Amino acid sequence: MPEYDDLRALYLNCTLKRSPAVSHTEGLIDVSRKIMEKQGVQVDVIRAIDHDIATGVWPDMTEHGWATDAWPAIQEQVMAADILVIAGPIWLGDNSSVTKRVIERLYGNSSILNEHGQYAYYGRVGGCLITGNEDGVKHCAMNVLYSLQHLGYTVPPQADAGWIGEAGPGPSYLDQGSGGPDNDFTNRNATFMTWNLLHLARMIRDSGGIPAYGNQRSEWDAGCRYDFENPEYR
Repeated sequence: MPEYDDLRALYLNCTLKRSPAVSHTEGLIDVSRKIMEKQGVQVDVIRAIDHDIATGVWPDMTEHGWATDAWPAIQEQVMAADILVIAGPIWLGDNSSVTKRVIERLYGNSSILNEHGQYAYYGRVGGCLITGNEDGVKHCAMNVLYSLQHLGYTVPPQADAGWIGEAGPGPSYLDQGSGGPDNDFTNRNATFMTWNLLHLARMIRDSGGIPAYGNQRSEWDAGCRYDFENPEYR
């Protein structure tokens, strides 16, 4: 079996609860995190709401009217990670406001190019975890995974997992009697997601990243068209 101890993973917990409040999302993160740590992966978990992340779509919002912005320091950890997992709760059938802010800030750095002239997130893999006690796991996962691939992340097969209790008010993932931590469906999907992230990150790292042909913004701007033909009549 391949080794993974040279990889780094980052989980961005987009709960609405500041530390030290119990985060049900972090409970599900722990399922995936422990698998990675057993393989020697260096894992970091950031609870986004604990940090003063400004709103906006620029790399550093202090350059755009905000007095403070914690995102540039978090972005450094994002760029150091081979694997990014965005995790968050469902509210009103959708991703949390914190999840949306995190994705917007990731977007703010997506136009930066790497040393091959590709967009900066190329060569990294992404997944997501969703918790809640109302419907919406698949909807939220689709939004997160679409966003990640659009920014340049590579998404492996079955790259999401989630848990929801009964619809309406009721126990959340870590609450006594919820059945969340023992749910076979959730544990299976979280395990498969984690290993698929590991396998794909290993493959991409060993192959030197995504091949740099046909996707280099720097070359396109310089006039290279990679076999694209624009008919005269256009």
